[in-house]
Amino acid sequence: MMAAGSTPRVNPLQRLWLREIGIEKTWLRQDGPAKPAEPSAPRQAQAKAEPSAVVARPAGAAAPSPEIRVPRPAPARAAALAAAAAPRAAPEVDPDQAARVARVDLETLREMVSGCEACGLCRSRRKAVFGMGAPAPRWMVVGEAPGEQEDRQGLPFVGRSGQLLDAMLAAVGMSRQHDVFIANVIKCRPPGNRNPTPEEIAACSPYLMRQIELLKPERILVLGRFAAQTLLNTDATIGSLRGRVHTVRADGRDIPVVVSYHPAYLLRSPSEKARSWQDLRLAATL
Repeated sequence: MMAAGSTPRVNPLQRLWLREIGIEKTWLRQDGPAKPAEPSAPRQAQAKAEPSAVVARPAGAAAPSPEIRVPRPAPARAAALAAAAAPRAAPEVDPDQAARVARVDLETLREMVSGCEACGLCRSRRKAVFGMGAPAPRWMVVGEAPGEQEDRQGLPFVGRSGQLLDAMLAAVGMSRQHDVFIANVIKCRPPGNRNPTPEEIAACSPYLMRQIELLKPERILVLGRFAAQTLLNTDATIGSLRGRVHTVRADGRDIPVVVSYHPAYLLRSPSEKARSWQDLRLAATL
């Protein structure tokens, strides 16, 4: 266990990632814990006027005893957690297609995806994107749907978002060549990068679940709101889903799932990179 006040051990790749997301100095600070600032007088008065906790006293006490404060959960946080726990109805999957997919190996599955005509996306795609990575991965990364460059190359997470994803994985000692398999919920690009329809999700769901069954990853990192909501069957926001561990059941076992932001979103909102680093650390320490 690391001694209090000591510097965390990080390798050069992790240091580069910490510098990229702007928290290198904070993460590696050697100072002792900062003394909490004294609340201002108006804040103290507000705290007295608006108690945020239920006061409880030990049972049977004859005289007043020190107060034991039981915090009330923040209403917004409680509502978010309740929403995250409530599953939504899964899209209706064609049972005949699901039965066919359930019997194939990985290479046959790849061929099925390449020639799939189960929904209208087959008419506008250039190439279906099956996925790529290690044949026996420790992690599986699940994104949302192919973009323009992925549609042209037939590979997941290429371009700037792919470069950022590679840097994120390298920061925790992972690579798509040796440790990770990367796939998407949807295998063909929706026109204009729109969100897929329930029918398109239903057509692709058997492929993704069969990939998970065959690859048997130790854990799954889900990137993006749509991917997280689809895989976990929920309407909860990504803010309420990230920061904790979920599970997906595949092939008779529960696989830990960590939710984080999509690299394309991080490129537009660099301030969220610190939170994505927390998610990566959570996945790495499972």
